[in-house]
Amino acid sequence: MSMTAIVTDTNSGISPGEAEKLGIFLIPMPFLINGIQQLEGETCTPEWFFKRLNEGAEVSTSQPSPDSILKLWGRLLREYDNVLHFPMSSALSSSCQTARALSREYPGRVFVVDNRRISVTLLQSVLQARRLVAEGNSAARVREILERESLESSAYLAVNTLKYLKKSGRVTAAGAAMATVLNLKPVLQIQGGKLDAFRKARGMAQAERIMLEALRADLNGRFAGRDMALFAAYSGAAAAGAAWLKKVQAAFPEQEVRLGILPLSICCHVGDGTLAAACAKR
Repeated sequence: MSMTAIVTDTNSGISPGEAEKLGIFLIPMPFLINGIQQLEGETCTPEWFFKRLNEGAEVSTSQPSPDSILKLWGRLLREYDNVLHFPMSSALSSSCQTARALSREYPGRVFVVDNRRISVTLLQSVLQARRLVAEGNSAARVREILERESLESSAYLAVNTLKYLKKSGRVTAAGAAMATVLNLKPVLQIQGGKLDAFRKARGMAQAERIMLEALRADLNGRFAGRDMALFAAYSGAAAAGAAWLKKVQAAFPEQEVRLGILPLSICCHVGDGTLAAACAKR
């Protein structure tokens, strides 16, 4: 039986400690903070990131260098027969296209999986890949299964501040000012890998209700009868994340809800205080 290594990056929300425990190889995503590169999970923790963000630091996302990816693959292929590589959705970043281009250096040995996910839904894909590999499936077969199921996930995010969406050009200055006056909180959705507007809420309490109702509609509608994993996620204070987890668990008492921290690639655009609810095929 061939041996397959599973690789992902910190866009999955997997911590270095959790990756080591699961036997998953983790690439830290690079960020520029005031023009200086940091690595998520190594030189840049969420606590440090939000401290700098709230101090007004300029932050932007980046990609791992091609050289660092090739070096990791080369090292793994000395021990493993194949590599399954899970970047974030191709609809959100060019990192997937970059990885696919690099994989041509290792034909038939490196399989880049684009199942159009990020954060907790990407985490679920990685966990599913781990199980499928353990059951004896080839790397090519695992990629086929997960890309076929790429649309079987759903995520909703309630953004507490429009400051960073305005900085990135996704919201105009006038729109952000009006939303602040009216206490409007945008609810965004990730369906098929793209981040789009879903609804506007008057305050976070209403935004939370909108997310839970939308998630319930997905579970009872297009995902009815499927075994779906449920997630709550947050950015910023851990206490806020714990409180949100209780609300999501109360809304779906018959299912286990897993708590995740939103990756910094998302937080660069939404800031702290963001909440999310998601599901993905188990």
